[in-house]
Amino acid sequence: MESRNADAVARVASLMLIAVAVWLIANTFNGLPVPLGLDAAATEFSAARADATLGRLLGPEVPHPVSTPANQAVRDRVRMEFAALGVQTNVYRGTGCFDRQAKFGVFFCGTTEDVIADVMPGTGKAIILLAHYDSVPAGPGGADDQSGVATILETVRALKARGSTSLHPVIAVITDGEEAGLLGAAAFLDNPALKAKVGAVVNVEARGNQGPSLMFQTSPGNGRLIDLYANSVPTYATSSLTAVIYKYLPNDTDLTLFLNAGFIGYNFAFNGNVAHYHTPLDRRDNLSLASLQNHGDNMLGIAGGLMKTDFESLKGADDVYISLLGYLLPRMPASWTLPLAILSFLFLVAATYLSRDEENGFWRWLRALAMPLAMVVGCVAAGFILHKVAELVSGQPNPSYAYPLWLRLALALGVTSVGVLVARLSTARRSALAVWYWMSALAILTAALLPGLSPYFLFPALIGSLILLIQSRLADAWDGRSGEVAIFLAAIPALVIWLSLAAGAESVQGLVAHPLFTVPAAFGTMAFLPFLAIAPLGRRAWIWTSSLLGVAALFCAWMAGLQPAFSPLSPQRLNVDFLDDHVSNKSLWAIDTQTPLPEAFRHVMRFSDKPVKASPISSQPAFLAPAGANRFPPPAAAFENIADATGRLVTMTLQGSERTNEMLLVVPRNSGLDRIEFEGNRFIPLPNAVNPLGTVFGCLTRDCRNKSVTLHFAKTQPVEMWIAEIDYAIPPDGEQIESVRPATTVASQSGDTTIVFGKVKLP
Repeated sequence: MESRNADAVARVASLMLIAVAVWLIANTFNGLPVPLGLDAAATEFSAARADATLGRLLGPEVPHPVSTPANQAVRDRVRMEFAALGVQTNVYRGTGCFDRQAKFGVFFCGTTEDVIADVMPGTGKAIILLAHYDSVPAGPGGADDQSGVATILETVRALKARGSTSLHPVIAVITDGEEAGLLGAAAFLDNPALKAKVGAVVNVEARGNQGPSLMFQTSPGNGRLIDLYANSVPTYATSSLTAVIYKYLPNDTDLTLFLNAGFIGYNFAFNGNVAHYHTPLDRRDNLSLASLQNHGDNMLGIAGGLMKTDFESLKGADDVYISLLGYLLPRMPASWTLPLAILSFLFLVAATYLSRDEENGFWRWLRALAMPLAMVVGCVAAGFILHKVAELVSGQPNPSYAYPLWLRLALALGVTSVGVLVARLSTARRSALAVWYWMSALAILTAALLPGLSPYFLFPALIGSLILLIQSRLADAWDGRSGEVAIFLAAIPALVIWLSLAAGAESVQGLVAHPLFTVPAAFGTMAFLPFLAIAPLGRRAWIWTSSLLGVAALFCAWMAGLQPAFSPLSPQRLNVDFLDDHVSNKSLWAIDTQTPLPEAFRHVMRFSDKPVKASPISSQPAFLAPAGANRFPPPAAAFENIADATGRLVTMTLQGSERTNEMLLVVPRNSGLDRIEFEGNRFIPLPNAVNPLGTVFGCLTRDCRNKSVTLHFAKTQPVEMWIAEIDYAIPPDGEQIESVRPATTVASQSGDTTIVFGKVKLP
């Protein structure tokens, strides 16, 4: 018995080591290339040259949101870089509007200035190289998205050095106002002459400053596009699952509008180190040159491929695909997934029949089929428990934000503990068949309902079920040496595929989304349950081993809670706002953070103990402190009323101050508003919009302080509306708050702002 237990423990330890090795390999071989230096061949993309260009583009490296003087200076530097390459540019000034959030009752518009560069001649529709040059108010946009602009410039330089010719014109479109709501892309596409030039689009973005340049989205019918990608770039980082996930996220890039307009296209972004995203830390010196090289390899490769390809030949059916270790890209038409998933299931039925010598029974099979389900459910439960332990010890909702190692160890040990617990439920044969029945059944389900996810089940299921079918008639098929080897080999693809997903998911969301770690880890490791079942632990050793692993997991979770939740390199997101409230006739300081307020701020102001909603137009609760009387005059509007047969038409001319960066108008529900018109754009508020306030119209550029907007009401009753102006700065006395800001905090998104608001009434 002791030797048997020793063998079983050795199996557990060896599988833990194999899983760690696979996870490390997936993190190491992720498609990131070695960045090329300044001495690289002129025909190649060089990260060092692109980085030098990035330095010139950023200049003083300050935030440059749309319509600010700093943004105009960046625009001028972009044009200078193109001019140095001998490429002529024009600036297209227009009004862009975004109604993607119509279901939330929100509509945005603004004036933008896109830079359009004629890179290369050709005939017919053009290849559009797309990036944006504006930043959020909080950060200088070194990665998001000046790295994209630098990528395009270095790509253009390399194409010219190659002396390339193209079937199609090549145009670089460097949009403005992307961060304010895709305004520059909207303005471009609203121009019929510009829109008519578009054939295919390659967009480069960033949601961090490290990691592989992930191809996370394409246009529909992407089978030929995936082939072109596979044949045009040196390394791969993509998955059909990312497009599925992205579809359901409340995020968009400029490419969204081009895809909505029916154009073919690719979307690339790196997303490692999201802690710096949309903050002052989004600087050039924090940008990974390997990520920049990967961006450029993708842009140059895809552009070169498109230049030789008839666009019509790129239209077809969808593929499903996964990149593995940077150099493998297994893929197949989505239409194949369901038949092949059914085939894998039939392989298992045949394997079950051919190996029916073992005694069967309903309860034995029920226990076996419960193993994979128990594995997944147990791992999810372990993740919630371990994260909650770390959270309670830390006092922070995301205790592993800055230092994830201990929680990562806790989750890994938790998954292992659950695996040891369930591995003893059945024999090697029944557990092997049960695991792959589940994998095949999920392949069938996802192939039918969510094809983009299906390869994570289908690819392992095809390999595993075929191996089980081949081995099913061997003399020692399940517990002999050949059986062990077969079960082990069948499990390896699942482990590589699922742990690669776990590693990538952590780089995007961190361990606060612990199911993105534990669920893939469960699916990857459950394929090894039959390997453990070949030599199961004795009852006492089973209890001790699983208990010790569980205790070790809890210890690591406790240690995770003792680590600082934030660091200067992974800081707490925290904005300081000044609210000038002309409805209540008072002013407030508001600290906007999703985490507990650092005590240092309470030493200078009497901030509330808990977050409080400051006003109906505030997007979320904040810690508030009184700031005395009103400081600034309220925004206002002049009205012109015209009655018509269906109600009344009201033209409002906004009246903001010289400080204005944005103007907001909130029209309450039940006011009868049924149409908004702004500079040729028309919006129809949805009656079931998810917004308790009503309809929000935002004019998000500096010239909005005196713009006019027309509202049509089906009713003629008096209407009281909120009106606000936003300035990307706070009053001078805010320095006393900023002076105590810990080094482990950082502004993000809109940064520190002044919001002046009041009400206006339509008689």
